[in-house]
Amino acid sequence: MEQWIQVEPWIDQSKQQLDRLMEWVQRQPAAQFYATFAILFLSSIFFVLVRVLKRTKSNTIVLAGLSGSGKTILFYQLRDGSSHQGTVTSMDPNEGSFVLHSESEKKGKIKPVHVVDVPGHYRLRPKLDEFLPQAAGLVFVVDALDFLPNCRAAAEYLYDILTKAAVVKRKIPLLIVCNKTDKVSAHSKDFIRKQLEKEIDKLRVSRTGASAADIADEFTLGVSGEPFVFSQCLNKVMLAESSGLTGEISQVEQFIREYVRC
Repeated sequence: MEQWIQVEPWIDQSKQQLDRLMEWVQRQPAAQFYATFAILFLSSIFFVLVRVLKRTKSNTIVLAGLSGSGKTILFYQLRDGSSHQGTVTSMDPNEGSFVLHSESEKKGKIKPVHVVDVPGHYRLRPKLDEFLPQAAGLVFVVDALDFLPNCRAAAEYLYDILTKAAVVKRKIPLLIVCNKTDKVSAHSKDFIRKQLEKEIDKLRVSRTGASAADIADEFTLGVSGEPFVFSQCLNKVMLAESSGLTGEISQVEQFIREYVRC
């Protein structure tokens, strides 16, 4: 993404130069051969550059979710294979580039993953926007143990994510992780999925009825006239179960390696 940001102005400039050359050819028939050669040369550079940038894929995975959902513990499990028990509260994202702990003893070259744990506090969520343009995937962590009291808040956060232009246009895959499922009283991922879909559907109806000045949604969500389900999203939305404390995070690791390939 950083490479694209640096080169994109040059690409736009090249397009403008190509347009000017075409106009010049029409006005100067005698120089048509040289102008045509220049056009072909610049066009070749442009298309090669675009193809190279398309092959350059991000290795960033962003962890999001409400405070206390277990994002930071999940971060440490992915990096160290231990939970570092306790909640880490920070005003800044917790991030690092590393080989997944489960792959640390594998032979051969393994691609490191850049994992960003975005603070879950409401006022700090705008920091998420800083990392979406470079995200290969999003992991949204939900507390499966205390889900019902936080269902509405989690649905609102998810709604905001799913209507962001950076997510929709780039079709960033999203994994909803139902954390703390090692507890007997934890809710299942199917129950959590249905409840989140119901709450998001209510939000969609209420925000659709609001004036454009009162909402900040960059894209509409779902299909008009139908109850909302995650399968309606333009980006792929999946659900998984995990336990940061016990280290059962295999489904999260599978998601990461699906979108950050070695």
